[in-house]
Amino acid sequence: MIADEKRALRKQLETARDGLVSAEAALRAAERFPLERLPRVVAGTFPMRSELDPRPLMKRLEALGATLALPRTPKKGQPLVFHRWSLDTQFVTSRFGVTEPVPETPIVEPDLLLVPLLAFDPTGARLGYGGGFYDVTLETLRRTRSVFAVGFAYAGQEVPTLPTEPHDQRLDAVLTEREWRLFPR
Repeated sequence: MIADEKRALRKQLETARDGLVSAEAALRAAERFPLERLPRVVAGTFPMRSELDPRPLMKRLEALGATLALPRTPKKGQPLVFHRWSLDTQFVTSRFGVTEPVPETPIVEPDLLLVPLLAFDPTGARLGYGGGFYDVTLETLRRTRSVFAVGFAYAGQEVPTLPTEPHDQRLDAVLTEREWRLFPR
């Protein structure tokens, strides 16, 4: 069963990612983002565990005029809700240990999502933590408007292939400390 295969991969891939951590990688990745693709609203996250930190890229895009957003985690099966992130944003810690804006923070609609992941493959498939939040979110957003999903990861998180299921949403691109790569649609 594919779900069981994914579950088994998660621990192995998280341990492998732990060995990739580099303080300079986030800065190098931020420099590789193509400036001809400037978003109006960019949604990222505060990094968890050994994730590549998207904040240097988010701050770079903000300096170029983008509005920043962070998600709040909803109930299982519901899409993420994105809230504006500014200097005066107040935060809480979610039930998953994620730093999130308080619910009263204004909601915004991103046109670019920096998507965290455990692994990605050459087709744009991604393996997340198993909650399905980004799959539901991307499916919901893509039904009504254009949104661009960028996997934000270490280059070493690429694997030859990932098991996928019909509900899995593919990335449009990946940004690592080594490259910017678009995935064909």
